[in-house]
Amino acid sequence: MVRVLDNGSLQIRPRLVIPADEIDLRVTTSGGPGGQHANRSLTRVIASFHVQRSETLHDADRELLSERVGAVVRASSSRHRSQAQNRTAALEHLAEKIAQGLERQTPRRASKPTRASKIRRVDDKKARGRVKEQRRRAIDD
Repeated sequence: MVRVLDNGSLQIRPRLVIPADEIDLRVTTSGGPGGQHANRSLTRVIASFHVQRSETLHDADRELLSERVGAVVRASSSRHRSQAQNRTAALEHLAEKIAQGLERQTPRRASKPTRASKIRRVDDKKARGRVKEQRRRAIDD
């Protein structure tokens, strides 16, 4: 459900939208091979989200995200030649990081194996033992 809205906001969940003014965008040269275009064009985009400064997140979400991801969540992109494409890619990556950091996993409840599954397990072990037994060399008396 993660997506970048037209105004630059990030929709993390159906009821959680981080406004564009809480996201810092910085542009730099992409560097690496590419000659003059890579060295002079400001195409690399770095998106940052300061967790503690956010007014959108609840206290519990802010604490959880800080614990899992850190005080500042960053994502960058320099894959494309276009700054606009890199901005979209960086914002998508930032939204995914935030969504993963806010994901709550339900605790696993311990359960016992069923009686039928125990019987199947033992039957499989016996069958495997018979296969291995047939591979052994017969001892002549």
